[in-house]
Amino acid sequence: MGRRRRASGRNINGILLLDKPVGMTSNAALQTVKRLFKANKAGHTGNLDPMASGLLPICLGEATKVSGYLLNSDKHYTGTCKLGVRTSSGDAEGEIIEKRAVDQYSEAQVLSVLEKFMGEITQIPPMHSAIKVNGQPLYKLAHKGIEIERKPRQVKIFQLELIEQREDELDIDVHCSKGTYIRTLVEDIGSELGCGAHLTALRRTGAGPFQIEGAVTLETLEQLAEVAPEAGYEDMDSLLLPMEQALTDWPRVKLTENSAYYLCKGQAVQVPKAPGSGWVCLFTEDERFLGIGQILGDGRVAPRRLINQSENQGNPS
Repeated sequence: MGRRRRASGRNINGILLLDKPVGMTSNAALQTVKRLFKANKAGHTGNLDPMASGLLPICLGEATKVSGYLLNSDKHYTGTCKLGVRTSSGDAEGEIIEKRAVDQYSEAQVLSVLEKFMGEITQIPPMHSAIKVNGQPLYKLAHKGIEIERKPRQVKIFQLELIEQREDELDIDVHCSKGTYIRTLVEDIGSELGCGAHLTALRRTGAGPFQIEGAVTLETLEQLAEVAPEAGYEDMDSLLLPMEQALTDWPRVKLTENSAYYLCKGQAVQVPKAPGSGWVCLFTEDERFLGIGQILGDGRVAPRRLINQSENQGNPS
């Protein structure tokens, strides 16, 4: 047997807020960021369609251990609905399947329809989605012209506002739970209006605790990466957020040196004044992030995803 090749990248840890451009897949964006940072390990926090732009948090190194929790977080989008036209995919990339006349809807009529989608709603996932049925993504079946029955799913719309109304277009602002399909929401809005609709533009402006205002473009990263081999990676690494910022709304539990020792050995520990239940962020007394824990039925704190401390001693260049 040959010896395993040692990873040649950098052990860099943190979260980069990327402003993904239109036309790029989330995986292509991830691989580009990983290459520019010369990172050993990277993962993104939820797929953003190629036609969409905006916030794509990318976790590098040990931060990949919190990526799944960002995947489950609420999202914020702005989008444009084209009224009077339905497409096979629910967005501008599909084929036109129906055209209808668009009435001169008053703003009050539009707002009344949007109000119907506030709160918990049921969506049928689109065929052009990454949901797997019997191990096969739906979009692959859709590309073969196959349509199968999909189970409805419950999602929550926390906010749905009208930004601007034009003759046959609506710009909307949506704050929603994970798993919400904006394409489906737009189609349903069009159906409720009676003219049909599809999504022509989508931008993600928020994901969990993160906002688009803190995101950087690939162009900025490429410019910094160009000089990094000679100048060092400090300017690039300064763009990374601490991984614990993904969990800012979680309760914090501070551990003594003794408790931290046993917890890092995989043992549950008793911590005074810890929450009675649920998930928690674990820190040492000197504010070093240890990882994610869970409160057991007897009140002890059990480790669930611990950060490799040898990989968490800064960001070497």
